[in-house]
Amino acid sequence: MLNINEIDTIYLASGVTDLRKSIDGLMVIIKMELKLDPYEKALFVFCNRQMNKLKVLHFDNGFWLYYYRLEENKFKWPMTKDEALKVDVDELKWLLKGYEVRTTSKFKSVKGRKYF
Repeated sequence: MLNINEIDTIYLASGVTDLRKSIDGLMVIIKMELKLDPYEKALFVFCNRQMNKLKVLHFDNGFWLYYYRLEENKFKWPMTKDEALKVDVDELKWLLKGYEVRTTSKFKSVKGRKYF
């Protein structure tokens, strides 16, 4: 079960993701495109092209894969590709309710070091 208290960071994978991918496919995106570690205490959130579905990957002694679908409306998803946005729990809750996340905390990994 998702325990937000155990989460250190939440990353939004900006742009669209093919949500036909499951755990292994999303791990490749996290490692190769976002240059992040999928085993850290973080949530990695991905959105589809129609902006109405999300997948969340979470490691907790094994991988959890959460799926969330809006019946009406669309997510206000950041579209800059190849960049992960770091958000907090409140910003994730706003996003799930349909609000726009206005964060300037872009996360990039350069040669194994993390920069904010």
